[in-house]
Amino acid sequence: MLFLVAALMLLGVVLGTVAHAPLPVSVAAAAFIGVWLVIFAVRERHGRRHTSAD
Repeated sequence: MLFLVAALMLLGVVLGTVAHAPLPVSVAAAAFIGVWLVIFAVRERHGRRHTSAD
């Protein structure tokens, strides 16, 4: 429960920052995070396929 409260507080801080940042900065940050998540997902999927096959 404490983790959930901390996560929501952090989300509020981040959303507050995004609301005051210029649009191009927000879009660039969102694109960077999106690419990072896609790379992470591909590496996880690739790693699990090779781990389960061995």
